[in-house]
Amino acid sequence: MMLLHMMLICSHAAQASEQSYRIFPQRTSKEAAVVEWGHSAIISALDGAVATFGPQTSQGANFEVETGVVLADPIDGVGKRSKNDEEQDVSLSDFERDYPGKLKNSDQVYGNMLIMTDAAGLSGVTMARIAKESGAAALMVVNTDQQTGDFIYSLEPESEEEQAYADKHIDIPVIMVSLQAGNVITTATADENDTKDAKKGISLPERIRLYAGGDRPFFEDAISSGPLVYLIHNMLTPEECDELLRMAEGKYETVDDTKGVNNYLENSFVDPEKGGGAINVDRTYLWNGGVAGKTIKDIDERMSQVMAFPVEHFSDFQINKFVSGSSYKPHYDINDVNGIMATVTIFLNDVPEDEGGELVYSKPGDGGDPIMIRPKKGLAVVHHNTDENYQFDQTTVQEELPLTGNSSVKYIAKKFVYLNPQAPAYRIVLPLIAMPFGGKLPNFFSTLQNMLIETFGIEAAHGYFVKIIMMIPMLLLFLIAGVVSNFVSSNMKQPDQSEKPKKKTTKKADTNGKSNGKSRSKKTN
Repeated sequence: MMLLHMMLICSHAAQASEQSYRIFPQRTSKEAAVVEWGHSAIISALDGAVATFGPQTSQGANFEVETGVVLADPIDGVGKRSKNDEEQDVSLSDFERDYPGKLKNSDQVYGNMLIMTDAAGLSGVTMARIAKESGAAALMVVNTDQQTGDFIYSLEPESEEEQAYADKHIDIPVIMVSLQAGNVITTATADENDTKDAKKGISLPERIRLYAGGDRPFFEDAISSGPLVYLIHNMLTPEECDELLRMAEGKYETVDDTKGVNNYLENSFVDPEKGGGAINVDRTYLWNGGVAGKTIKDIDERMSQVMAFPVEHFSDFQINKFVSGSSYKPHYDINDVNGIMATVTIFLNDVPEDEGGELVYSKPGDGGDPIMIRPKKGLAVVHHNTDENYQFDQTTVQEELPLTGNSSVKYIAKKFVYLNPQAPAYRIVLPLIAMPFGGKLPNFFSTLQNMLIETFGIEAAHGYFVKIIMMIPMLLLFLIAGVVSNFVSSNMKQPDQSEKPKKKTTKKADTNGKSNGKSRSKKTN
């Protein structure tokens, strides 16, 4: 398998050179919106991209809406009506000719958020005009492009005429959501028997709330499959990024992946080409697991909620430091001992656009240009290393482009999502052992695991290693029990030993007294 990986990496590296890139991130927090519904016990929410026209997130209360929700009729705003009717006045502009008029159910739309699809090919401003003149309080446009997956973007005016119309007339919030998100909200209250009703909009939430996303995590789709790659903005706060850097300070070691030693515990492996994939990269691994402090626990819980992966499947953080000239050649994230289902890469600092350090997926399975992701503090990049059948995905090859600035530095935190939940040996015992060393595990344990693998093979070695690690707390308990027992025993013996000299002293005093008495009596006689 390692030979196959080497051949794939060489092939991808050659094909990735001299190519144009699809550059991310494209979304910003300014255009991030949230649609929320439910009650205090169960709250559901969707991400939306705010149009460049109409109220913006920076306008606070002017952007926020709390109201009911209605499906457009027709759903795409046009239906069987032609938006290019030949009988229309040819002197009209394209914008005016495309306008099909108010919706059939405008009486139901009034004062509510309107859901409409972009299937008819109408411009964003035209759809906003339909919603506005039908009495809507806000517009949600569903991106129906099957090829874009969860990709969404900010709708923009397509002409100066549309811009002028939007500036003058569009005073309702306009957002775009993905097709998947549209399916979620239209079936929000449905059960298995409500399929027909859901199509009629009967399963919509009773009320929704639209508000600015702010610092809340939100998604950006990069590749929908082969491999699945998506971005999560605001995954970590600036303070959390700084705290991880503080925890890693003074613990880095330069990666030397030219040696034939794999560290399966910390996901640090030998370069298949033996030439060294990591160029001038420093690395450390923060063992926290189930005994982590508040910062790590908060991060893990948020990541679990956002990505829908159980915390028990998470690795601890691997922190990598890149300086000027540092890079990481094309590589895969593969752990033969503990299968890696997904990799989360989080940028811990900003890097100027002209100083490199981008994360690149050089051979996406969708046939498009390579994906380039620029470092942005707190931004997480998630890619799945396996397909829907949990088989290794050969398109997951990735690389870190060189840093080019003279004083450039880049920090990334990696967290790996394993196929199987982690045993207590990894989540509890090893972090406890690492605790006296500032969260850094002694190399002895990696060496021990490698010795077991060489002797018994990967599968059997994993079981033996877990058993050995789980024996350590038992041995420590026996050791502590022995120390306590000896201490108690010694304290119980000390009073007996101290009483004996007292008795001897008293006896001697009596003897002396008697002798003196005899002497005195003799002298008297």
